[in-house]
Amino acid sequence: MALHRMASVTIGVPNVAETTAYYAEFGLTETAPGRFATQDGGEQLILRHAPTRQLLAIEVGIDDEDDLGRTAESLTKLDLAVSKSADALSVREPISGFDVTLRVMPRLVQPVQPPTPYNGPGRVERPDTRAPGILREGPVRPRKLGHIVVGSVDKEATQRFFTEGLGFKVTDEAKGLAAFMRCSTDHHNFLVQQSPLNFLHHTSWQVDDVDEVGRGATAMLEDHPERHIWGLGRHHVGSNFFWYLKDPAGNFSEYYSDLDCVLDDQVWKPGMFEGIKGLYSWGPPPPPSFLQPEDLAALMTGTHAAR
Repeated sequence: MALHRMASVTIGVPNVAETTAYYAEFGLTETAPGRFATQDGGEQLILRHAPTRQLLAIEVGIDDEDDLGRTAESLTKLDLAVSKSADALSVREPISGFDVTLRVMPRLVQPVQPPTPYNGPGRVERPDTRAPGILREGPVRPRKLGHIVVGSVDKEATQRFFTEGLGFKVTDEAKGLAAFMRCSTDHHNFLVQQSPLNFLHHTSWQVDDVDEVGRGATAMLEDHPERHIWGLGRHHVGSNFFWYLKDPAGNFSEYYSDLDCVLDDQVWKPGMFEGIKGLYSWGPPPPPSFLQPEDLAALMTGTHAAR
């Protein structure tokens, strides 16, 4: 695959200062006003002022200029206007209107982290010491931006833009609802779901293990229980542990760990999932506000305000 990483996301919010403080507390490192880096992925989140919360742009890593040329041809076949330079290509997604830039950049090579030792029946990986998850004291720091989820009024058109136009691959689908697509070896980097309006549902950020998912969310909720949306749980599609929180603009942000990886397209068999399996394997039931965020009606009528 010529594509190799979800490089960054730009989000528009009406309350930049308040939302900036949230993502600093979430564990991202502010590199400049409204710009944030992860531990391994570099600068991956940009916040800009907008009248309502919205996805403004994403950037995707691609291997070389030849790959840009082939992608430009694919997008032109979809009757989309493409702007191309020596090392980048930009195009506007035709349904929601956010900008997508493919940029030639090195592949992300994350430092190998030693596996978390877990004791089990007949298997003692952690003799004579307490679990590392209860000994950690520092703040949780996300490793990289994992994926972005949007609602689209025309899921099929958005999906076609990403697959036929950009070259993303479909890993799995929730029947009649959503497509999980990837531009890397991660199970998914972009998910589109059918929706009554176009909106950003959530961004998802990788942490080391399930203990970091729990520690991160617990710290975020200590003084702000209203941030809680859904978790702790484990998804069926993608297999990852999750916990979802809400930023001050109304966007959801997810801590995740242990996501499926697709190293060989010939081995992985895409699935079609229905009902509960399309949402989760275990955990508390998803609240209605996860499936239909509470501000959707306000976004549809133009009366949205930061929460």
